[in-house]
Amino acid sequence: MSVQERKERERASRERLIVATARELAEQQGWDAVTTRRLAERIEYSQPVLYSHFRGKREIIGAVALEGAAEMAAALRAAASAVDGPRARVITLARAYLDFAERNPAVYDAMFRLDGGLAFAREDTPEPLKDAFAALLENLGEVAGDGVHPALFTEVFWAALHGLATLTRAGRLPPGDAERRVELLVDRLAKA
Repeated sequence: MSVQERKERERASRERLIVATARELAEQQGWDAVTTRRLAERIEYSQPVLYSHFRGKREIIGAVALEGAAEMAAALRAAASAVDGPRARVITLARAYLDFAERNPAVYDAMFRLDGGLAFAREDTPEPLKDAFAALLENLGEVAGDGVHPALFTEVFWAALHGLATLTRAGRLPPGDAERRVELLVDRLAKA
C-alpha cells in the first residue's frame, strides 16, 4: 500500500469517526450540543483537523443526513420485502418509516428539519436522498391509483408520514392511536 493510499484510508476513517461522534452526541444531547470544539475533544483531534474534513456544523449535519438516508432506504426496503400484497407492504413501509424516525430522532432532524446544505427534489440532489425517496416510490407507485402520477402520490404519502412522525414526537397526537393512524392513511390514500 502506498503512502497516499494509507493517508486516504486514515482520512476516511477520521471522517467516519467525526460523523459517528456527531450522531452519538446529537442523539444523546440534541444538535445544540454538537459543536466543533466538543467534537474535536471527543475524537481527540484538533479543531483544524476537524475543519480539514468539514467546513462546519452544517456540513456535518449534511453528512449525518446522507448516512441516515442510506440507512432509511435500507430499512424501508427490508421491511417491504418481508411481506406480500400491496396493502401489507404499504402498512409495513409506513411503520418502518415511523419506527426509523422514532428510533433516530437526531438523524431524522438532520435529514428533514435542519440545514445540512443538501438539495432536495433537484438534479443535484445527492444519491442517498434520491435513493430514500426511491425506496418509498418502489412500493407506493403500485397503489397510487389510476391517473395519479406515482412520484406525486409518493410525495403526498411521504408528507403524511413526516407529519405523523413530527406530530407524534412533539407529543401533539395521542400515543394510543398510532396503528389506527397508519391504517387510516393507507386505507384512504392507497388503492391497495
